[in-house]
Amino acid sequence: MPPSTIILCRHAQATHNVGNDYSLPDAPLTDLGKQQCSKLPEFVPLELQKKVQLVVSSPLKRTLQTSVIGWGPTIERLGGRKEVICLPQLQGDPCDTGSPREVLEADPEFNSFDLSLLTADWTSKRGQFAADEASLNKRAQWVRQWLRSRTEDTILVVAHGDILRRITAGPHGNSTHAWNNAEARTYDFDPAWVDKDEAFLTSEGLQVTAGGWQPTSTEFAGKSGNDDGKL
Repeated sequence: MPPSTIILCRHAQATHNVGNDYSLPDAPLTDLGKQQCSKLPEFVPLELQKKVQLVVSSPLKRTLQTSVIGWGPTIERLGGRKEVICLPQLQGDPCDTGSPREVLEADPEFNSFDLSLLTADWTSKRGQFAADEASLNKRAQWVRQWLRSRTEDTILVVAHGDILRRITAGPHGNSTHAWNNAEARTYDFDPAWVDKDEAFLTSEGLQVTAGGWQPTSTEFAGKSGNDDGKL
């Protein structure tokens, strides 16, 4: 049986969101972003937090910080940061370029996460990690299939707005939902697709946010067609 609940969470405000400078590599959270994260447990039902059996995060600093600050009690219950799987396929556009594994391993803030899946090319933006539309969609499909293959019943995924829209794609294309900073939504696998190569998700209805709307890089560039919530 596939997991019954997938919690998707966008990172809180990071330095690249301030001034919309999406050229910044591996931007960390701002002080406001850390405050947004600290409020997340107030919005997510405690019962749901207690059901989480696995935490998966994009290996970028802002998503790892969002995981620790926003979902700290959950991570501690599961055994600490070493149990948080850093999944390189959760990266998205150029501003979602992370730090090499050796840099994270040398940083005491990040070296205790499970970095075992970070290959030497994970920051290259080439091959499977390219930022073109086809590669992004293929990577999102891979993430859905990977999640479906897990044995845990409830999984938390912390990532970036652009890749989250692709992960929540359906038969008719990518989602157009504009993810807020520090927003969490729940999904399960569409039963019509469980036994097929694809693994589409369907919303379970929970949507909470501890931050405001700030555009992802594609929204800022006007690719998403969403003109709401300008800064």
